[in-house]
Amino acid sequence: MRGPHNIWRLIRTGATLERTGAMNVVLDAFEATPALRFVARGLGLPFKWLGYKGDPTMPPATRALTALGPAYIKFGQVLSTRPDVVGDELAVQLRVLQDKLPPFSIEEAKAEVERELGEPVSAIFSEFSESVAAASIAQVHKARLIDSGEEVAVKVLRPGIERAFRKDVDAFYLAARMVEVFSPGSRRLRPTEVIEHFDGVVRGELDLRLESAAASEFAANTKNDEGFQLPDIKWNHSARRVMTLGWADGAAMGDNAAIDAAGHDRVDLSKRVLHLFLNHALRDGYFHADMHQGNMKVAANGDIIAYDFGIMGHIDEYTRRVYAEILYGFIRRDYMRVAKVHFEAGYVPADKDVDEFARALRAVGEPIFGMDATHISMARLLSYLFEVTERFGMETRTELILLQRTMVVVEGVARSLNPHINIWEVASPIVTDYITKSIGPRAILTDLKSTAMVLARFGPRLPGLVESALLRQSNEALPKHRPFWRWVALSLMIGATFGAVVVMVLDRIG
Repeated sequence: MRGPHNIWRLIRTGATLERTGAMNVVLDAFEATPALRFVARGLGLPFKWLGYKGDPTMPPATRALTALGPAYIKFGQVLSTRPDVVGDELAVQLRVLQDKLPPFSIEEAKAEVERELGEPVSAIFSEFSESVAAASIAQVHKARLIDSGEEVAVKVLRPGIERAFRKDVDAFYLAARMVEVFSPGSRRLRPTEVIEHFDGVVRGELDLRLESAAASEFAANTKNDEGFQLPDIKWNHSARRVMTLGWADGAAMGDNAAIDAAGHDRVDLSKRVLHLFLNHALRDGYFHADMHQGNMKVAANGDIIAYDFGIMGHIDEYTRRVYAEILYGFIRRDYMRVAKVHFEAGYVPADKDVDEFARALRAVGEPIFGMDATHISMARLLSYLFEVTERFGMETRTELILLQRTMVVVEGVARSLNPHINIWEVASPIVTDYITKSIGPRAILTDLKSTAMVLARFGPRLPGLVESALLRQSNEALPKHRPFWRWVALSLMIGATFGAVVVMVLDRIG
């Protein structure tokens, strides 16, 4: 679908912002420069009459984003957790994008359930309510299973959502390419790759079988986490466009009045939200990447309940260690260590000066840590860090986009519960514990064990693999020296056998 017609989509985006009155709201929120205001108004104002009208009962920004479609709504959801960026007033307006959008009819929802599950709704559910929450991609109905009498939530994708989202993302691709062409300095940010990453994430949201699998894996990882619970997935009543899971009862995470009325400790909740995210990201490398207030509740017993597993983040062990070391370095104000980690990971080009980079990082960190503890913001740090790495030619790390974005979202949730939270004080024990376990002697033994297991797994194939590789390189020379190469292969096989022994020994030790 990518092509010139997407130019029309971008023009209509600007026109919609103008028609709904959102253009000035957005430009003011981002403190746009006069030059940017001139360009933005010049693109949108002449085509104002072409913009979508939207729902006039909504505030301007919310009205524009809902009129433009699901990808824009997703963007608004992220901004709703960032009052430090868009201001408190706009953040509150955008919060309705999380789960209070106009629903589609119950008749359409039932028809979708019957198509996907192959049975009449009345044969599966004794009760099936009107929509209780409607978001950008799907909506949720409360129901009761006939066979068990259990209350469940039935998530149903919006009709035609796949095509609507494809149109939005195609326009984003065009916008990214235009940025690369007209602003060469932005190429290091790899805007097209960022959109590709975003595209892949949302494609996962459009197949509820994948979301069910993600929820199942997440539940297995977190089953022993105190004060945290997930609803059970009902696999027999789930499919590509329908997902059924246990009903989550509790106070909405974004409703402080309800949380207080239920007698919950918001200070404790704010700390626990941050602890849970850091544990999932660093310990497991698999985390809920859409942890805004609309996707969490507080159970009667005080447990945090998470749901909506359409966007999950995954980071490998090496990246986890790098990220933890960067956070740990900032927590300890060891800027040289943070600088060296960036260079060792290849995040900053090797031809740059590490001492100069460390001084630049100090200029980022010291003003923040000089603030009152309650004003130390991880979001602000990431923003300043971005500015510094731009000067030193660091390219955007697409594998860290979800991690960094979720960190900012979680901070927003924690501060909404407790405005006086000291983010770094709360994060320090989790990060320190991970660093201790992942970089000390115990981590070395774990790495040796992993390496030995790989050698043991491929041991029987090593002689043949080595000989085949060498034959490809020198078909004539190898026969003259075949005994030597067989000794090489035999040595590798012995190494693999030794690796297997190491695995067994390490298993007994640990």
